Amino acid sequence: MKRRAVFLDRDGVLTRAVMREGRPYPPASAAEVEILPGVVEVLRGLKEAGFVLIVVSNQPDVARGTTPKETVEAINAYLAERLPIDRFITCYHDDGDNCDCRKPRSGMLLTGAREFDLDLASSYMVGDRWRDVEAGNAAGCKTIFIDYEYDEQRPQLCDFQVISMDEAASIILMKSGI
Repeated sequence: MKRRAVFLDRDGVLTRAVMREGRPYPPASAAEVEILPGVVEVLRGLKEAGFVLIVVSNQPDVARGTTPKETVEAINAYLAERLPIDRFITCYHDDGDNCDCRKPRSGMLLTGAREFDLDLASSYMVGDRWRDVEAGNAAGCKTIFIDYEYDEQRPQLCDFQVISMDEAASIILMKSGI
């Protein structure tokens, strides 16, 4: 029997995004990372309910040359020490690279599905940007949009719209009969 997963965007879902002119950006270092309130407990609850937890994160600043890959890896390592994450899958490309992994494409989710033998139709993608939701839709997952009212494009179609990771987890557990 295939397993279920919750795919999670990193910045803005697990950690506080750095805001500039109404738009979210990743922290510049592990020292700047702030895990959002309640995230540790929420993820523990999802893990205890049997979900595989996979972070899928676009980090185009590596391709742009403004953030070293080592910084992204240090942030992921910092989070791995504090959160019950099963796997971090990161896309280091920018739009012009035309890769399959950069959200809104579904490559990172499909990689996670293969590695963990996941049933994507009973899995969830939780994100705070349209690219996250579109990637979840493309992979065949249920999608949850955490709406922080950023000054940018919004998802066209999501299964659920919430205001926090706590609310997203409640929906996942309820809809999964847990």
